[in-house]
Amino acid sequence: MAGLVTAVRVAELGGEPLVCEKGDRAGGSMLLSSGVVWRHERWEDFRAECPGGDPALQRLVWSRLDEAIEWLRGLGAPVVHEGTGNPRTRGVRFDTQGLVEALAPRVTVRLGSPVPPGSDGPLVLATGGFGASRELVGRHIAPAAPLPVRGSPWSSGDGLELARERGAALSAGMDEFYGRAMPAAPWGDGDLVRAAQLYAAYARIVDESGEEFFRSEDVSWAETNVVQAMARRPGARAWYLLEEPALGRRVRDRTVAEIVAAAPPAARPPLAELPFAVPDGVVAAVHVTASITHTIGGLRVDDQARVLREDGTPVPGLHAAGCDVGGVATGGYASGLAQAVVLGLAAAESAVAFSGR
Repeated sequence: MAGLVTAVRVAELGGEPLVCEKGDRAGGSMLLSSGVVWRHERWEDFRAECPGGDPALQRLVWSRLDEAIEWLRGLGAPVVHEGTGNPRTRGVRFDTQGLVEALAPRVTVRLGSPVPPGSDGPLVLATGGFGASRELVGRHIAPAAPLPVRGSPWSSGDGLELARERGAALSAGMDEFYGRAMPAAPWGDGDLVRAAQLYAAYARIVDESGEEFFRSEDVSWAETNVVQAMARRPGARAWYLLEEPALGRRVRDRTVAEIVAAAPPAARPPLAELPFAVPDGVVAAVHVTASITHTIGGLRVDDQARVLREDGTPVPGLHAAGCDVGGVATGGYASGLAQAVVLGLAAAESAVAFSGR
């Protein structure tokens, strides 16, 4: 999302952008997502739910997202649902393949091309963060076990490392990530949304030994906090234990029972096969693992998407967008796609202004 948005906006402004895509297709993690681009309805809620974030970056995303969505619509990006289904947020759901088809043909995309080591003009980093790098995730987030990647397999920190070589500073929240509790059994790209076990607030959450390590009443609305806690338990795995009333609760458009049924059978064995004594009243158990969709920490940038040094000065000609940028959702959770489109637009405008100096 971030790279394509940046390039299309640069072309609109008269530039000649080149997208160097490391993977074998355009679209990155956006293509694998639900396609919902959203912001908090109230500014105060954004600040309260992501208290460690940079207020300037948060204000940029919050204030500019509505016009950015209209910009995408104007390019022909197909909306499949108006609204988010959450009264605390506003946004739309795009068809992700349609988004790629609306953006990619407008610019030159070179597939199988890593981040170039040098550039004659300004460079915008949009490599998707470092969620697919076992080494970087182990260093910053979860040293105990590798986390399965619920996103692009090519987002392995190329942008972060290139910028660091040029003196860039890191944001707060390098140990944070957005992810989901996924079945602890094989799943593929087509299951990233459908099979996510999104009902922790109705479950008893225990680790591999049966120890309850997270209270259901403490689960945040996006469940990011429980997934981060799970990532630091042995094997980055847990069990969700459910009593009969919980199975009838609704999460968005499905019941908990329907979400459980979407997990592979290997992740929901008979209770007698669990490796610990099952508490009274439990009727179902799902073995889950913490997965990483994208990182929350990353490069420090200003509200013009310019990459900053430790002293706060910009690295000349270097910009970043999307999840290569850190410090937006620190301490909580906000839309990664909103961050991608808004910072992509800002990076494009900043890069074009730099090249015209």
